[in-house]
Amino acid sequence: MDGDRWEYRGRYRGGYRGGPADGWKDVAREFMRGLAEMSVEFGKGCRDVVRQSLVREDSFLVRNFGKDSYIGRRIMGPCGTVFRRLRSFTEYLLPEDKDPVHAWLIILFVFVLALAVLSIYTNQETLITETKKVYIRPPSANRILLPDGRYMAYREQGVPADRARFSIIAPHSFLSSRLAGIPGLKASLLEEFGVCLLTFDLPGFGESDPHPNRDLESSALDMSFLANALGLNGKFWVVGYSSGALHAWAALRYIPHRIAGAAMFAPMVNPYDSLMSRTEKYGVWEKWSRKRKFMYFLARRFPKFLTYFYRQSFLSGKHGQIDKWLGLTLGKRDRALIEDPIYEEFWQRDFEESIRQGNAKPFVEEAVLQVSNWCFSIADLKMQKKQRGKGILNMVKFLLRGSQEEYTGFLGPIHIWQGMDDKVVPPSMTDFVHRVLQGAAVHKLPYEGHFTYFYFCDECHRQIFTTVFGTPQGPLNKTTEVEQTPLDDTELQEDVTLGDTTVE
Repeated sequence: MDGDRWEYRGRYRGGYRGGPADGWKDVAREFMRGLAEMSVEFGKGCRDVVRQSLVREDSFLVRNFGKDSYIGRRIMGPCGTVFRRLRSFTEYLLPEDKDPVHAWLIILFVFVLALAVLSIYTNQETLITETKKVYIRPPSANRILLPDGRYMAYREQGVPADRARFSIIAPHSFLSSRLAGIPGLKASLLEEFGVCLLTFDLPGFGESDPHPNRDLESSALDMSFLANALGLNGKFWVVGYSSGALHAWAALRYIPHRIAGAAMFAPMVNPYDSLMSRTEKYGVWEKWSRKRKFMYFLARRFPKFLTYFYRQSFLSGKHGQIDKWLGLTLGKRDRALIEDPIYEEFWQRDFEESIRQGNAKPFVEEAVLQVSNWCFSIADLKMQKKQRGKGILNMVKFLLRGSQEEYTGFLGPIHIWQGMDDKVVPPSMTDFVHRVLQGAAVHKLPYEGHFTYFYFCDECHRQIFTTVFGTPQGPLNKTTEVEQTPLDDTELQEDVTLGDTTVE
């Protein structure tokens, strides 16, 4: 060390020609080197003092904690086993020329650093989630007064009701509102086909008043009252998407005289329906997650417990994803769609409107309706000849009518669109509906999921309108009679392929 210093000083005095900055760097470097050497020597001195005073055989530490003491014997046994395993692991893992102590210190440092990074990332993710709070906007919906004193909020799109060639009423699905309708449907398409689209908030959703004794029949009657209040004097079409199809099925059952036809998209039916075969039930339930099955079990057996789960998820005042809240299983295309910013903006606005009232009861009622007794079956919608009753009075009625046959069920057209990659409402559920209602036209959509065909697809919406309404003719003149049946000679049979409006 002394030789190095003298050599450096000699070079400096002998004519070192570097700049002042370079000189000061060398001085600082030598100073730090000397300080490090002094620190090492000081540490060695402290170590010798500790050994001589505290680690002697007669010292307090050695007598009570040494390897021959009681505590030492209890500790050294397990520690020796760990050290032997660690030594064998070190010999296997590390090269021979690497110092084990140095290597394990590096591993320990990397482990601590990884934990710190994960902790920071988790805190940032939690912070971002907390900032996405629900914002409830001021009330702005149009409302009508129903005969029982309740107010119903609705939304009207397209051409005015008095100029509409076709009218549609679309009840919304679970955790949705009147703002949903047909997501992404352009006003120009409604104008081109002369369609008036009405959507409304179910009781307790959005800005609609709750119904104390809500069931599917009351939902159908609410649609009839809405049509009357807004001047839809003729028949109207009903659109049922996902769980919103429950209310569309009810309209076909309880107010068939007001319905011109039905357009169903991945329609939900009661998964406990006794008419479903074992294969159909298996095809439905196997696609669902354990959480969703458990939620259906609670809705069927212990519906009051649903309030707790809803309070912890979508009624917590924070935004989230519907698939996580409701335990939905999604395909690749559905997953890509819900991550799209356009969908996310739409979903957040629709979700905020649906939970406006902050009450869990309407959602519990809706969940119970999905799995409880509907008081009717899908088979009741099948068109069939009405059986003639017995007795003299029925005989007289038959003679007065002559040979004219009477039919029961829904007599209008039913179109069903089903994505074959749909895991929310699996294709097996539509297979069951088609087996029972053989006159329904089923449009099977390869590679489509639960959301992809119905949401934000201009081409899909045009295909739907063309299939249902035929060639676009625009709105009606006020002097023209409203006609809700688009195709006079339509004969509904079994399946149609994607993008083809001709029934096979």
